[in-house]
Amino acid sequence: MNKNKLSLLLLNLAFLHLSTPKISAYIGISGGVGVGVWINGQGGTTSTPSSTPSSTPTPSSPSNKEYTALQTWKSAITEDPNGVLSTWVGPNPCSYKGVFCSDLPGGLSTITGIDLNHAHLKGTLVSALSLLTNLNILHLNTNSFTGTVPDTFSNLHSLTELDLSNNLLSGPFPAPTLYIPSLIYLDLRFNSFSGQIPEELFEKQLDAIFLNNNQFEGEIPMNLWTSPASVITLANNKLSGAIPASFGYSGLKEVLFLNNKLTGCIPEGVGYLQDIEVLDLSFNSITGHLPNSLSCLTGMEVLNLGHNQLSGVLPDLCDLKSLANLTVAFNFLSGLSEDCGRGMLRAVGFDLSGNCIPGRDMQRPPLDCLGVPGGDLSCLRIPSTGSVDCPGVTVHIGAGVLPGVSFSLPSSLP
Repeated sequence: MNKNKLSLLLLNLAFLHLSTPKISAYIGISGGVGVGVWINGQGGTTSTPSSTPSSTPTPSSPSNKEYTALQTWKSAITEDPNGVLSTWVGPNPCSYKGVFCSDLPGGLSTITGIDLNHAHLKGTLVSALSLLTNLNILHLNTNSFTGTVPDTFSNLHSLTELDLSNNLLSGPFPAPTLYIPSLIYLDLRFNSFSGQIPEELFEKQLDAIFLNNNQFEGEIPMNLWTSPASVITLANNKLSGAIPASFGYSGLKEVLFLNNKLTGCIPEGVGYLQDIEVLDLSFNSITGHLPNSLSCLTGMEVLNLGHNQLSGVLPDLCDLKSLANLTVAFNFLSGLSEDCGRGMLRAVGFDLSGNCIPGRDMQRPPLDCLGVPGGDLSCLRIPSTGSVDCPGVTVHIGAGVLPGVSFSLPSSLP
């Protein structure tokens, strides 16, 4: 990720931290109002199929049922301030604004894309939309759709991208999305969905999962790290419990869990996230020492662990050559690794304030540092006094007069 891309990322991510009044701005993701999507780990604007004139529908034409679907949906929309639906007249839905078609054999056309982002429509989603059996893309962000996602959405077998972000949708996690076989991009952020996140979500072949700024609660499913997604954001919900400790190979590049109610420790297995570039666990109640395996994440560019209850010594992060922004502010850290201490004095993008580090500016009052939440040694983790090697290589750790213990992180987990 080059400097321009990183700068844009930090700017866009600021909206997540701005979206809740209890925290200050640092990073987050776009406020759910953009038209860009994330495919194969790359942000950008997805091109929609070009609008193609269609022949007059016949009873056997796909456009006949597509016409029925769109007219049924139109009748369920109560406000259209931009007059988008004024073009939704006549028997040819491929001529409607926001509707995109592709050619079929025999001179017919079929709807393959709907893009009504920022149309500010008010209404509901209707079951008849499942008649759009060739639909690949459905982008509806920044409207005022209410209610739930119809069960019939599971019949949209060709759908690859579903963006319902920045609406007024509610109810439990929309289960129909779990049964859309071709789906690779799911964006539900900035709605009012509630309840638990189903573990089946992380079994799907999704590349992007955006669930931030809802009302989801309960624990994060244990199988999260097995997801093939490149970006997962669960920020600004009400999730509780510990970060899942079961790791396997993961191609994740961005993980945002900020501003939930997470507790417990950061698992040592975080070192398996070899492709990670952005990790934000800030504004939770995470305790214990930081895992030494953080030093394995050599591609990390943004690491935010601020506003938790972490203690102990900050691990050796000197080898993280890509790290441009490190925030561990407002924890209970008591020191820095010897190798990294001097380097961090010069690091402009590093925020160590609000801790208990001797000799550093802007630290907690001494009395605050007497009672470290969770105890000085928690997570059954022994502070490291030796070097830390990464997956597939031996690690030597030791503490005080204890002998060093050798172990290895295999390149894959069973």
